[in-house]
Amino acid sequence: MQTLNTLRSDARAIFDAALRAADPRLAVERVLARRGNHLLLNEIPIFDFTRGKLTVIGAGKAGAPMAQAVEAIVKPDDYLGAVNVKYGHLARHHAGVISNSARDGVRAPTKFILLYEAGHPLPDENTLRFTHSLLSLLEEQTENDLVLCLFSGGGSALMEYLVNGITLADLRVFTNELLRCGATIYEINTLRKHISQVKGGQIARLAQPARVVSLVLSDVLGSPLDVIASGPTAPDSSTFADCIAIVEKYHLRETFPPSIVAHYERGARGEIVETPKADDPLFARVTNVIIADNKIACDAAEREAQQRGYAVQVVSTTLQGEARELGHDIAARIKHAPTRTCVLGGGEPTVTIRGSGKGGRAQELTLAAAIEIEGDAELVVMSAGTDGTDGPTDAAGALADNTTVVRARALGMDAHTFLENNDAYHFFAALNDLIITGPTNTNVNDLMIALR
Repeated sequence: MQTLNTLRSDARAIFDAALRAADPRLAVERVLARRGNHLLLNEIPIFDFTRGKLTVIGAGKAGAPMAQAVEAIVKPDDYLGAVNVKYGHLARHHAGVISNSARDGVRAPTKFILLYEAGHPLPDENTLRFTHSLLSLLEEQTENDLVLCLFSGGGSALMEYLVNGITLADLRVFTNELLRCGATIYEINTLRKHISQVKGGQIARLAQPARVVSLVLSDVLGSPLDVIASGPTAPDSSTFADCIAIVEKYHLRETFPPSIVAHYERGARGEIVETPKADDPLFARVTNVIIADNKIACDAAEREAQQRGYAVQVVSTTLQGEARELGHDIAARIKHAPTRTCVLGGGEPTVTIRGSGKGGRAQELTLAAAIEIEGDAELVVMSAGTDGTDGPTDAAGALADNTTVVRARALGMDAHTFLENNDAYHFFAALNDLIITGPTNTNVNDLMIALR
């Protein structure tokens, strides 16, 4: 007999199946191999170890397991590497390893590739320091060399080398305002690319004349290469003029540091060189490959739900928009669905912050859904980030059922008040309904699961 506890445990099991499918190590192993002295990408030789030098660089929350996979494939050889990861996101496969990377970089849990820990979502001093160290590996490249890049979600914050005249303090204010204004990731990364010397194809420029191959684990809807991690090795389709338009759209002129607004204005007047575009000859020796994305995770979630006896309705793997509105929509779908139905969705909601509370997009979506399903039949709605981090919290997301709002009311909490204050974290914490995974070492957007 189906019970509310069964629905709740099934929702978590479905989410866990999605995480396993998005494992970065497996994703790298699917596309990269070594045979003899040659490195192969999708069975095509891309590098000869006897003729050139291999350099591995990267940034993102999935950087550690991606680096581990590369080391297992390449095996001992003469190469250098460095990857920037978020604090606490060293691969969990090597329990007991103590990181000192905040000071010097750490070779564990990897042997040859240094793992540097830095700030996310707010860049910090380590972000700038370790990006400088990473870029030093790109010096003195030749045409016979290969720069293998490992990029995943979070790379935009974790790898930065600012243009002259903009400081770390400016960058942190800028990032805070971006995360609050409700802009899409496309818009956010357009702005990021145009104050950076590494984003928007500029790593490809710095790596010349070496061949560049980037393995990309996508956390952006539709997997546009110039947006994921702000496209360090992809042609940039955005311009300084786009930056000015975004600043005006979200009324950021007064809240952004003056140095950043002035930089955009000089660029729009043609006084600053644009990021490299698709017709730039440097991209003739650049290959970018998407190795995992939200669809792979959603497909695995669908299979798990079917194995548990649910009829599955996949809404979309590219959901976007205000989190609370998506929460209402998913809740309405499951309310009107037959028993033993699973409604699945993937994507990247946004939150326009108007209150002073604590939370994230997945938690806010779940709180809005909880209000919608109050007092209904036995229903469960869960939303969580596949990276294990939802906004500036230690939670991946939250889970709600048809009793959530009533249970909260018994504790003196009004769900509507918490929603309006953007305080979903404290709401679900009081109910013990936060989803806490810890760092998952992957990042392919969010998953939304509704069951009845």
